[in-house]
Amino acid sequence: MKKQQICILGSTGSIGTQALDVIEQHSDLYEVYCLTANNRVKELAEQAHKFHPAAVVIANENHYEELQDMLSDEPDIKVYAGAQALCDIVQAEPIDMVLASMVGFSGLEPTIHAIKARKKICLANKETLVVAGELICNLAQEYHVPILPVDSEHSAIFQSLVGEGDNEVEKILLTCSGGPFRNYTHEQLEKVTAADALKHPTWDMGAKITIDSASLMNKGFEVTEAKWLFGVPADKIEVLIHPQSVVHSAVQFVDGAVKAQLGVPDMRLPIQYAFSFPQRLQLDGARLDLFKTQDLQFFKPDYKKFKCLQLAFDAIRKGGNMSCIVNAANEIVNAGFRKGECGFLQMADIIEKTMAKATFDSNPDLDVYLQTDAEARRIATELMKVNG
Repeated sequence: MKKQQICILGSTGSIGTQALDVIEQHSDLYEVYCLTANNRVKELAEQAHKFHPAAVVIANENHYEELQDMLSDEPDIKVYAGAQALCDIVQAEPIDMVLASMVGFSGLEPTIHAIKARKKICLANKETLVVAGELICNLAQEYHVPILPVDSEHSAIFQSLVGEGDNEVEKILLTCSGGPFRNYTHEQLEKVTAADALKHPTWDMGAKITIDSASLMNKGFEVTEAKWLFGVPADKIEVLIHPQSVVHSAVQFVDGAVKAQLGVPDMRLPIQYAFSFPQRLQLDGARLDLFKTQDLQFFKPDYKKFKCLQLAFDAIRKGGNMSCIVNAANEIVNAGFRKGECGFLQMADIIEKTMAKATFDSNPDLDVYLQTDAEARRIATELMKVNG
């Protein structure tokens, strides 16, 4: 049987490295065709030496020569650099599927090119659907390309829907750990630092998504993503704070039945399921012990305290390019908070002000999304300087 050829966009990040573990466990089924990174040239070279892909791409062109030098002993590996190279490589004929796990807006254009090249998409980059959900879904339909969710929550929803056909969904129950500040007061939130926010209670993730999880912006983005992936309006998506991160999400049907997917917090499971669907493969790792899982708690989120979640819902209801504006502003304030340039609660305030100032477009195309992203980043950066 021919091995499935996989291109990993963002192979040095948290999702990328765990995907390589899955590929290693099933080397009889999967093979790495291409690995890409933004700046982590040393890690990319190490991965290339181990997995021997046909090609590697470093998005930051400044690292091109350094990467070439590191891989001079691997003449069969082609080395490319730059944003355009990412868009080109995903179209390579041998590739069967593309794991989109780059961080942020930068994942949008390579994903679009992969869809147009009719590659199966395993989507971990939620910003792609947040920014341009309608465009991506329309393209996927036009090119008959499956988009398989890699986010643990969306994988859980997907797994709960398998076999349900056209059965009507009453609501989606999207679970959320609540992050490290779940029980903090408003006064305590004023004083938290990036170091505090980076201590996530249940998941081990990259820096940006860990901050987004602390502010609940990540959950807001996941609501947006669920709306597009599953065709369910935002008012049928309910967010539940579930600190144990055992129930990864659930679906409630019109007869009152609720189907959920449970498991230990291990991202390799949703990654592997996206690769192997509809099959399930053996996966080495911890198993859920229900005898030890005595206490499963569920709470309503506090939308006033965690305003980012409310802003994400507001953006979905507004439609057009508003979620793109929110995403761009969030990328700026998230990085700013990590550098100590704005406070934790200021992040939502700056995003809200950017939503009011940026140019709204009710019917955006890709060019509009690109312009919106640039404009909203500029506005948020200026607001952060004023607030700083």
